[in-house]
Amino acid sequence: MGALIEARGLTKRFDSFVAVAGIDVDVFRGEVFGFLGPNGAGKSSTMRMIGCVSPVSSGTLRVLGMDPAVDGPRIRARLGVCPQENWLDEELTVRENLLIYGRYFGLPRRTLADRAAELLAFVQLTDKADAQVADLSGGMKRRLTIARALVNEPEIMLLDEPTTGLDPQARHLVWDRLIQLRQEGVTLVLTTHYMDEAEQLCDRLVVMDGGTIVAEGSPLDLIRAHATREVVELRFVAGRQQALAAEVADLADRVEVLPDRVLLYTQDGDAAANAVHQRGLSPPGILVRRSSLEDVFLRLTGRTLVD
Repeated sequence: MGALIEARGLTKRFDSFVAVAGIDVDVFRGEVFGFLGPNGAGKSSTMRMIGCVSPVSSGTLRVLGMDPAVDGPRIRARLGVCPQENWLDEELTVRENLLIYGRYFGLPRRTLADRAAELLAFVQLTDKADAQVADLSGGMKRRLTIARALVNEPEIMLLDEPTTGLDPQARHLVWDRLIQLRQEGVTLVLTTHYMDEAEQLCDRLVVMDGGTIVAEGSPLDLIRAHATREVVELRFVAGRQQALAAEVADLADRVEVLPDRVLLYTQDGDAAANAVHQRGLSPPGILVRRSSLEDVFLRLTGRTLVD
């Protein structure tokens, strides 16, 4: 099957600044595809080009087989967009937000009324249909934003940080709705800073840094390629990490020294932890865990804070 989104050498420049530096991307029908990266990595610029709201500087981009430079309105009519900010009409009711937004797509009023009822049930907001948006919680507003993005029954849905700021219960409800959309055949493209979210939702993803793609694959493939099976976290008294790391360096494939702990990346965490104790070292805290996508992300993009 051909890709619904196909980019080759995709580049975005703002004067002399290169935000996206010639990336290749394919997104296939029915999958959940993620863009991960620190601030300024080029994720949002890429999503805006895919969403046909920012022109391509160079390279080629095809969305649903069409060129955004020529067929932007036709592409946008078949996309659903859930921006990072909700941008709801707070002076209107929940139902009115869906009805008025649907009119932008030329949908008949009767069709919209039925569609709005279906979507409110889908995001569990039926009992809030006549409430003012201003009175909703943050989680409810996020669910309404997702419902509004679905009003035109899109083939591709673009989600920018879909669960930022939500409590765990609201996050999991949004995850459940997104998984259901995937099961119904909607192609999802998302950005997120939550590594557990990417692991839960994404079939494939790319890690971006400095406008380029530094890794691509399924979450499991990326963990296998860029991390070990397990990580041992050793917490030592402040100031002793560097010296003690040298004493355990041979117990791991890779050692990372942080201000409050030493990380041992190893295939057998229990064996490494036992070896630490056998050498007479007694860290105040020790944790053996499986490697995660966050370990991969930090290794590929670094731990330096990016503003």
